[in-house]
Amino acid sequence: MSWDTRVRKVKLREGVDLSNLFGPRDLHLRLIEDGLHVRVSARGDEVILEGHHDAVVRAEVLLCELAERTTGQRQIRPEDVTRALKAADSTQSDPSFSLDTAPIHTPKGSVVPKTPSQQRYLEAIRRHNLVIGIGPAGTGKTYLAMAMGLAALTGKEVRRIVLARPAVETGERLGFLPGDLFAKVHPYLRPLYDALYAMMDMERVNRLIERGDIEIAPLAFMRGRTLNDAFVILDEAQNATSEQMKMFLTRLGFQSKAVVTGDITQVDLPPNRPSGLIQISEILRHVEGIKFVYFQDDDVVRHRLVQDIIRAYNQHEDGMGKGAVSPSTDP
Repeated sequence: MSWDTRVRKVKLREGVDLSNLFGPRDLHLRLIEDGLHVRVSARGDEVILEGHHDAVVRAEVLLCELAERTTGQRQIRPEDVTRALKAADSTQSDPSFSLDTAPIHTPKGSVVPKTPSQQRYLEAIRRHNLVIGIGPAGTGKTYLAMAMGLAALTGKEVRRIVLARPAVETGERLGFLPGDLFAKVHPYLRPLYDALYAMMDMERVNRLIERGDIEIAPLAFMRGRTLNDAFVILDEAQNATSEQMKMFLTRLGFQSKAVVTGDITQVDLPPNRPSGLIQISEILRHVEGIKFVYFQDDDVVRHRLVQDIIRAYNQHEDGMGKGAVSPSTDP
């Protein structure tokens, strides 16, 4: 054993649900091993940690925090352990990030931030009337904004949610779409429906849409309107033109809040049409009451491969001198 290796025996207190804590076939312990590079073995209610001193200390803190959650009969899932590991990493450089951030309550359960950027994003939405979230796919920009919107609607903070998206084809020509106007634009708006259905039963979503409490529409349909007492989300905003972006931002009415989300590395507009999202990151940077939140590759909360794919594309594009990289910190 080297001088910097430590062995620590952790005695779990009475009342801890060991099967819940350890996971099926000790999956949660294996995740801790891989995430913190320590050796973890369990003997009854005693866990033995072996590894570098700092890693063992972090593993003990994380294990005890997860164990505490099982005493409240909360089911620990593998993604909870992964999130806890990310939090353990994040708190080294960002002590403000807390694993116990107050959750957002939705009809299908609670939503919590999984990275420091997500936590800053939610805090920005709570504090500001207009928030612009910029970053790669899979970082939770739309999902978290949707959760905040549903919480505001069910808590009667607003009277309705308005969800908008540019109807822009993604790198391919789809041709003529049959059917009425709804049938033509519905495919472009489907991701917004999917996010809603993930947080609320489909029947309830459909009832709210029928009543007008939730409205989902192409961005072009926003012209000429004033959105009062509403939580407004513009998704895929990198595909909004300069004119569309100005039009959307000037729709905001009294007692309303707007969230704009997009990925400036995936613009599907023609080369001669500049992205409105890229423009406002310069035009509105210093306007009081507007908050920009930037997400990075490390904030991706989808499958691990998604994070690796994004990094590989960024490296390739940087090597060719074409990379569009968002700032590393909030302005």
